[in-house]
Amino acid sequence: MPGVREVIRTTCPRDCYDACGVLAVRRDGELHQVRGDPDHPVSRGKLCRKCSIAYNGVLLDPQARLLHPLRRVGPKGEGRFEQVSWDAALSEIAQRLGEVIEQHGGGAVLNAHYTGTFAQLAYGFPLRFFNRIGATEVDPDTICNNAGHAALDYAYGTSMEGFDPRTARDAACILVWGANPSASAPHQHDHWLPEAPGAVVVVDPIATPTARAADLHLQPRPGTDAALAFALLHLLAREGRLDRGFLDAHTVGWEEVEPLLEPCTPDWGQERTGVPAALIERAARLYGAGPSLLWIGQGLQRHAGGGNVVRAVSLLPAATGNLGRPGAGFLYLNGAESRGIDEGYVTGEHLRVDERATISHMDLAAALEDPERFRALVCWNINPAASNPEQARLRVALEREDLFTVAVDLFPTDTTDLADVVLPAASFLESDDLVASYFHRSLSAQVKAGEPLGESLPNTEIFRRLAAAMGYAEPELAEDDAQVIATLLERTGLPVDFEALGAAGTVAVPAEPAVQFAGLRFPTPSGRIELASARAEADGLPRVPRPAAEQAPEEGRLRLLSPASPWMLNASFANDAKIRRRAGGAVLALNPADAAARGLRAGDQALVVSDVGRLQLPVALSDDVPRGVALSPKGRWPKLEEQRANINVLVPARKSDMGESTTVHGTEVTVTAAARAEDPS
Repeated sequence: MPGVREVIRTTCPRDCYDACGVLAVRRDGELHQVRGDPDHPVSRGKLCRKCSIAYNGVLLDPQARLLHPLRRVGPKGEGRFEQVSWDAALSEIAQRLGEVIEQHGGGAVLNAHYTGTFAQLAYGFPLRFFNRIGATEVDPDTICNNAGHAALDYAYGTSMEGFDPRTARDAACILVWGANPSASAPHQHDHWLPEAPGAVVVVDPIATPTARAADLHLQPRPGTDAALAFALLHLLAREGRLDRGFLDAHTVGWEEVEPLLEPCTPDWGQERTGVPAALIERAARLYGAGPSLLWIGQGLQRHAGGGNVVRAVSLLPAATGNLGRPGAGFLYLNGAESRGIDEGYVTGEHLRVDERATISHMDLAAALEDPERFRALVCWNINPAASNPEQARLRVALEREDLFTVAVDLFPTDTTDLADVVLPAASFLESDDLVASYFHRSLSAQVKAGEPLGESLPNTEIFRRLAAAMGYAEPELAEDDAQVIATLLERTGLPVDFEALGAAGTVAVPAEPAVQFAGLRFPTPSGRIELASARAEADGLPRVPRPAAEQAPEEGRLRLLSPASPWMLNASFANDAKIRRRAGGAVLALNPADAAARGLRAGDQALVVSDVGRLQLPVALSDDVPRGVALSPKGRWPKLEEQRANINVLVPARKSDMGESTTVHGTEVTVTAAARAEDPS
């Protein structure tokens, strides 16, 4: 007799622009299959290949998942644990954290988290616990995109209000700058960009699939994007395509910017960036004709001058008046607040007594080396032993026996191997939540489709239980998921409860396409776009963006880029055997001319050396990679690699000009034949 079949509509909460609709199929009460929802406007019945494989692979595999709380029994890093009860695990954590707080204060507890899940409760609710104890937070965005956030805040007062993608129907041009949709927003690559009526212009040093499919691809040398932006602006000014009325009415400081444009001719831009002057002129005219959308990606700001780059690029919509009307605007991220989500309520900001203390991910290794500074570390939604810079140094710091470390995860990662206590987390298929895309103006239901595997628990329940074990009585720390979800939905003002949202899957907010900055009022001190920023100046930065271009690496060195993989999502899914087979081994992709100059052929082993580490990788030849660049995508787990390291072992912990953020794409390396490097002659 055939079993009972049920289909549950839910939503993917990964750190991705897409926020796809998902159908989870159950048979006889057990999760059987996960696939795309054909009625969802983004996924259209098809998940991206990485999620499709992992959600039907490791996520449903009890052999791959963490199923029980664990206590370390061997040296840190060996991954040797014994199974313990939840009561025993929570009791030990409460005791050890309590001792640290009593003796050194809550600030001696370090809270490290990011976007292992980006659902509202699973991402935000645990912060209630850390706010209550006054923990120091490792600022999550410093590992990703904080330079861009800081830059846009100076100019526009926010980085979290972007264009509504639905207004692409009104745009004559879409300029995609420093984003890689083919790997990090696959459904925008498959559907949104091809279906937009306007011309698509892509700015990327690499000829990605999105760049190859575009109407125009500009391929600047890494770190020269600000100079390219000024060259575009020079052409727009020279041909009378600036919106002087908009600049006069809605900006501050254009008179300080405009003199900087004069020398930045397209020929100058070609010299500084490597982009042919004719292509600079063509791109400027396409964008300047408008209305135009500007998608500011994450990749262009991950180097030393990343904040200045984003400030320079963000001049384009202001200078051309591409704001406040359909088909115009820019997008870095669309924050959940644009859907009416009260994030402060989710995170319990009011529970913190002292001012919020943070450190940068760039300082994590150094901070953990100091036993007088931090005595405990809690990692959740994150795998820093795989994703952080200075990988070798960080691992040694994490091996401190006097650093009490707790790791919360679905899987036994490099970071859980270094923990004292490991707590098993439930997956997104095993809890209710809300998902707000950071690209689309939508709100979605993450509906529980099955019971947590083993003794795993949702993030929210883990930290509710931990707060209780520590004797905290604040009612916010015990609030259940259903109440938090109901309160959030009520505060949005939307006429929908969770049951109705679950039935719909995803709703557009607002129902009709929104116009970014429709009232042309900006949350800056002046209420205008501050092209010249007194706040930036007070922070020791230039008042206006500069037409700067980073120098190319010295002779014999290459700029290392480690962008998103088409197979892994940050450090997620690297443990799925099918994905590992499909992705193949790590390689170093070089332009054929750079490889030949080093006597390297496809398949040769190359020794890659930076200021902080070394890694041996086989060479792949690719015309998609320009001269002067070495490419190796991120996302692999060191513990699963032969050398027990991934590409981040090469990345120094240098900070960007703004936001104390990552400069991962500013890494320089030497590449030599491995055998030759070891030859004593």
